[in-house]
Amino acid sequence: MSVLVLADHDLGNLSGATTRAVSAAAQLGGEVHVLVAGSDVAAVATQAQALAGVAKVLVADNDALADAPVEALTGLIGTIAGDYAHILGIAGAVGRDVLPRLAARLGIQPVTDITAILGPDRFVRPVYAGNAFETLTSPQDRQVLSVRASSFAPAGAGGSAELVAVPIADTASLARFIAAHRTQSDAPDLQTARIVVSGGVALGSRDNFRMIEDLAGLVGAAVGATRAAVDAGYAPNDWQVGQTGKVVAPDLYIGIGISGALQHQAGMLGAKKIVAINTDAESPLMKLADYAYQGDLFEAVPALIAALKG
Repeated sequence: MSVLVLADHDLGNLSGATTRAVSAAAQLGGEVHVLVAGSDVAAVATQAQALAGVAKVLVADNDALADAPVEALTGLIGTIAGDYAHILGIAGAVGRDVLPRLAARLGIQPVTDITAILGPDRFVRPVYAGNAFETLTSPQDRQVLSVRASSFAPAGAGGSAELVAVPIADTASLARFIAAHRTQSDAPDLQTARIVVSGGVALGSRDNFRMIEDLAGLVGAAVGATRAAVDAGYAPNDWQVGQTGKVVAPDLYIGIGISGALQHQAGMLGAKKIVAINTDAESPLMKLADYAYQGDLFEAVPALIAALKG
């Protein structure tokens, strides 16, 4: 049977994370189909159509699906679930909301936050806040899965999938969309960036946190933050890295003024190289780092920015 991927998209653009979900889905065997649901999603469907490895793009275009109402999406997927052995999405805001509901409706156990696929029913996922990984077998006739986008390579281009319109029956939703509050940024997407520069509460203020943004801009990095920095109002919520934020696995992770609590480590332990700047040489992130600089961040970061500017 085929694999269905729930597409993440925003403002008429397919998310980079979805290209990684397609790559993960290809490892399960069978045809890969992508469901694009929303309002005025023709451009998104065309982007999904061009992904290598996608055989079919299912398009559910209806005003009632604008802003991804959870009940409506769950109901929509439920009507076509019988055609698929695997239903897969990103372990992000939409996937974490929709997929467990869908699994409950189908009467099965979801397998969440997958970092590796070993077979159609055998997966690897983190446990104990990312300090260990378990390999599990899920002996179910049908699988509902969420994957960590950062753990899979993006699918290539050059596809020419078939576009198929999906009829929409029940779109009733108990929730009502009120407003969207967006962070405007030209920085790369945090979950798929090759370089991430993160700041902690030690920066002391929103104005000081702009040093992190300046440094990230110079090296083409995404900006991250600890939960404490977000709670203090130094950075927006969508920059949070950690167990209750976003999980990243960049080639390079630069942590500035971050002690490195387990909850934060759960979001960045997949980084290939870690650089830490902190006054406390005994802090967890300093001990974990490949390169650690013990010093005042208010001296080190401006000096690094000046050096990069030449």
